[in-house]
Amino acid sequence: MAHDHTSHADAEHEHHAHHERPTDRACPGCRVCECYRPRDGADAERTAHADHGTTATDEGHDHGDGHQHGAMVDHAGHEAMFRRRFFVSLALAIPVLYYSVSLQSWLGFTAVSFPGSEFVAPVFGVLVFAYGGVPFLRMGTVEIRNREPGMMLLISLAITVSFVYSLAVVVLGVGEPFFWELVTLIVIFLLGHWIEMRSVRRASGALDELADLMPDTAERVTESGDTEEVEVADLAAGDLVLVRPGANVPADGVVEDGESTVNEALVTGESAPVEKTSGDEVIGGTTNRSGSLRVRVTATGEETTLSGIMRLVEEAQQSRSRTQVLADRAAGWLFYGALGAAVVTAVAWTVAVGFGLTVVERVVAVLVIACPHALGLAVPLVVAINTSLAARNGMLIRDRIAMEAARNLDIVVFDKTGTLTKGEQGVVEVATTEDWSEDDVVRLMAAAEGDSEHMIAAAIRDHAAERDLAVPEAHGFEALEGRGVRATVETDSALLGAEGGKAEETVFVGGPNLLRELDIDPEKAITSFAEEMGALGRGVVYLVHETRVVGAVALADVVREESRKAIDALHAMDIEVAMLTGDSEAVARAVAEDLGIDTYFAEVLPEDKDEKIVELQRAGRLVAMVGDGVNDAPALTRSDVGIAIGSGTDVAVESADVVLVENDPRDVVALIRLSKQSYRKMQENLVWAAGYNVFAVPLAAGILAPVGILLSPALGAVLMSASTVIVAVNAQLLRRADIRLQDGTEVAGRR
Repeated sequence: MAHDHTSHADAEHEHHAHHERPTDRACPGCRVCECYRPRDGADAERTAHADHGTTATDEGHDHGDGHQHGAMVDHAGHEAMFRRRFFVSLALAIPVLYYSVSLQSWLGFTAVSFPGSEFVAPVFGVLVFAYGGVPFLRMGTVEIRNREPGMMLLISLAITVSFVYSLAVVVLGVGEPFFWELVTLIVIFLLGHWIEMRSVRRASGALDELADLMPDTAERVTESGDTEEVEVADLAAGDLVLVRPGANVPADGVVEDGESTVNEALVTGESAPVEKTSGDEVIGGTTNRSGSLRVRVTATGEETTLSGIMRLVEEAQQSRSRTQVLADRAAGWLFYGALGAAVVTAVAWTVAVGFGLTVVERVVAVLVIACPHALGLAVPLVVAINTSLAARNGMLIRDRIAMEAARNLDIVVFDKTGTLTKGEQGVVEVATTEDWSEDDVVRLMAAAEGDSEHMIAAAIRDHAAERDLAVPEAHGFEALEGRGVRATVETDSALLGAEGGKAEETVFVGGPNLLRELDIDPEKAITSFAEEMGALGRGVVYLVHETRVVGAVALADVVREESRKAIDALHAMDIEVAMLTGDSEAVARAVAEDLGIDTYFAEVLPEDKDEKIVELQRAGRLVAMVGDGVNDAPALTRSDVGIAIGSGTDVAVESADVVLVENDPRDVVALIRLSKQSYRKMQENLVWAAGYNVFAVPLAAGILAPVGILLSPALGAVLMSASTVIVAVNAQLLRRADIRLQDGTEVAGRR
C-alpha cells in the first residue's frame, strides 16, 4: 500500500564486516614491568616473555572458535612465577637474616655456631640473588637493549651493587657484608611484583570472563530433526542448533523457533534478560534462560560478536595513552636522576667519611628509593580496569587517546534518526470530530490497516495495541496506490452510529491525496490539527467514514526517553548538545525543542556532516560525534571523539573511537564520566608513584644524617613496595565508580 503523508527518510543500517587489525600481543603485565617494547618486534616479545618464566607461545583459552587468549595465561604465568620465587626466596632469606651480625646485635640474640656457620649468610645470599634476583637482571637487560632505562634497570643496579660489595667483603675479609639487606631487597621486590601481576590479571579479567562464555560443544539439529553434539569449532554458518534452557548460545544466529529470555549482561551490559522470539538475533556466548530455542547460525569463530568484543578489549588494554607515555618517560628521567643522585651521594659521603661500607649503603639506599616500580603500574593498571569496566557496561574502547580526551568535551553532536530517535514511525497525536472518540478512531484505522505491510500501518496497529483496544475484523482490503487503503470493517453498530446489531462499513485511511481523490474537505478542527502537525514536520493520516473525515493521527520519528535523560545529564556537566539531521527545518526544530537541544543543523546530507564538525572545531570546540557508524562515518572520523552508538553485533566499526553496543544515548554520559574518573585515578597514582621520591631520595642520601636519621636499603625497599601497594589499591577503587544513568539513578554498572 502507499500512503501520502510527510515523508521521512528511512535509515538503512548496513553492517560492517569484521575487520582484523594487527594486534600487539604484549600483555599489560609486561608493560607494567617495562620488560617489553613493541618496537623490537617478535624477538623482544619472546625474550620478554621468556624472562618472565613463560613464552609468547603459551596456550591460551581455546573454546573452539579459533581464538586463543595467550595474554591472559601470561598474566597468570607471571603471577605464579613471582609468587613461587617470592616464597622460595623468603625461605632462603631466613638463614641469612638469622646469621646476620647486624640483626643479632640489634635484636640481642646469638645465632647457633657450628663449623662453617660463617658461610651460611653468603651461601644463602648467593642463592637468593641467583634465584630471586636474576629475573630482574634479565628484565633490566631488556631495558638496556631497548635503550629505554626504567625501574627494572634501577632494581638490577641496586641489587648488583649490594651483591658485588658483599662478595668482595667476604673474599677480601675487609668490612662487613650486608647480605641481609640484599635478600630483603629481593624478597620485597618479588612481593611487590607479585602484587602487580595479581592486580593486572584481575583487572584484565574481562577477557577471561568473555572467553569462558563460549561453550565447548553445541547441539546441532540434523536433517532428520534429531540432535548431535559437536564441537563449536565444527559449526558453520547455516547450521541449526538447539539451545536448551540454561545453556550458552554457541554462535551468533537468528531464532527460527521457540521463545525465551536471554541474559546478555556480559556482552551488552544489559542487566535485564531480553525476550527472544522467531526472527530475533542472538549473540554467541549469551545465556538462554527459560525456554528452548532453535537458532540458525550466522557467524562463527573470529566473525562472532564475542570475538570482536574480545579483540577490541585486548587492543584497548595494550594501547598507550598520552598519560602512559608520560609515565614511561618519567621512569627514564628517574633512572638518570637516580644515577645523578647516587653519584652526588657517593662523592659527598666519600669526602665526608672516606669510601667504605657507609658510602655503598647510602648509594644503594638512593638507588632503591628512586626505583619507579609503582610508576610502571600507575597508568597501565588504571587502563586495564578502565577497559574491562567499560566493556562490562557495553562500551568498547578502540582508541585510548580519544577515551582520555572525552573528559574535556565541551560539545556532543548527536545524529537524530536512530540515535536520539528510534528511527521508526509512531503515532504521536490523535484528533477527532466532536462525535467520535480517540479510541474509536484508532480502532477503525488499525482494522483497516490490518493487512498492510507499510511502516505507517504498523505504527497505527502498534498504537492500538498500546491503548489495549479491541480491533474489529476487516475484509475487502485494497491498497490505493499513492493515496491510502480501503477496507470493510465489521463492528458494533453503536460505533458506526446505527441503532442496533452488527454493521459493516467501508472506511478509508490515507493522506491528503486520498481526500482530494474523494473530494472531501475536513472539518475545521481536523484542518487546524493537520496544519499544526505539518508545521512540526509530522505526517498526518486521515480516517474517512461515510464521506466524512472523522479523525486523524500524526506520525513522527519517536524520540527515545533515554535521550531526554542523557541530554539533561550532559547539560548538568556543562556540556553543550547539538544535533545533525537530514530532515527538514521543521522536524529538526521540533525535536530540538522537545529535547532541549542547544544547537541543531537541519537538511544536512550525510557527506556534508563532517563539515559541520569542522565548523565547531574551528570555533575552538572539543567535539564528540555520536552516530550509527554508517552514514555518519565521515563525521565520526573527523570529530575529536567518534562514538558509534547502537552498533549491536557490529563491533568493528572502523570510523569510531568508541563503540557502544546498545542504542542508548545515556552510555555517552557514562563514557564521559568514566573518562573523568579514570584520568583522576591516573593522576593520583602518578603522584603516589613518583611524588615520594622528592622526600625519600634526600633522606636516603643522608641529608638528615647529622641528626641521626638514615634510611637503610631494606627500609628503602619497604617504602618503594608500599607505594606500589597504594597505587594498586587506588586503581582498584575505580571499580566503584558511579558512571551510569539508569532510571534516574546512578549505579556502578548494569551487572
